[in-house]
Amino acid sequence: MPIKIPKTLPAYHALREERVFVMTDDRAEHQDIRPLKVAIVNLMPTTVDTELQLLRLLSNSPLQVDITLLRMESHTSRNAPPGHLERFYVTSEKIMHERFDGLIITGAPVETLPFEEVDYWDELAAVIDYSAQNVWSVLHICWGAQAGLYRRYGIPKRELSQKLFGIFPHGVNERYTTLFRGFDDEFLAPQSRHTASDRDAINAAPALTIQSETPETGVFIATARDGREIYVTGHLEYDPLTLDREYRRDLAKGLPIAVPKNYYPGGDPAKTPVVRWRAHAHLFFSNWLNYVYQETPFNLEELA
Repeated sequence: MPIKIPKTLPAYHALREERVFVMTDDRAEHQDIRPLKVAIVNLMPTTVDTELQLLRLLSNSPLQVDITLLRMESHTSRNAPPGHLERFYVTSEKIMHERFDGLIITGAPVETLPFEEVDYWDELAAVIDYSAQNVWSVLHICWGAQAGLYRRYGIPKRELSQKLFGIFPHGVNERYTTLFRGFDDEFLAPQSRHTASDRDAINAAPALTIQSETPETGVFIATARDGREIYVTGHLEYDPLTLDREYRRDLAKGLPIAVPKNYYPGGDPAKTPVVRWRAHAHLFFSNWLNYVYQETPFNLEELA
């Protein structure tokens, strides 16, 4: 089954060209099933690219997924195409009386700021608080993971001595869980961040379980409430050239940036990167949707 998105969303045509099965509103009205309702808080400056990356992964499932895109009304985006957010996104206020099977909160380029100094922090904090009773499972990504850990558990973040940037191997601590069904003992995932949540604080929180980590990257995935809260510090959703674009963007701005680790063949930025994380990215998101489908009450009004 497909994801359901507006036919006019730019991602629709890109996914169709990739032979990904997407469904328009008209066709979905004739489906006699309850689709999963998933909301995405897209905080990334690469608005359209991030939509495509996440929708591509959410589509790799036999389940129909209805997507709601959320924006922060308290923040003015300088990077989204003109009118894009107003046309395809709703503000958080619009969904506060709805319930969802799943919610994704993306990363954001604000990680070196204290949380309270982010211009939309109060609004995002309200969404995180709302999700505790109104969403079955929340998937936090990168800075979104740090924000969730801080808001719910007071776990601080610290600045790294240099940006963690590249493709890194990760291990699985909790092997026999739904999220890691079918995973290899070691898998690769992109990382792109200047900060990290405190590992000792995560480990000391009784509600949290560290599911995946490495000495080099620290905690990669932690969960709480049997998977109803998932914190992913990296970017499994990244497409083949995302790190390349970030690297060349920072070079052009004259920022200190190292060549992304384990990314270009032979470490040579002149060569095309080889994708080695795509299969596990699809598997992870499919496992998450399957978990949500199996565990969410059929009647979302029964969420607690």
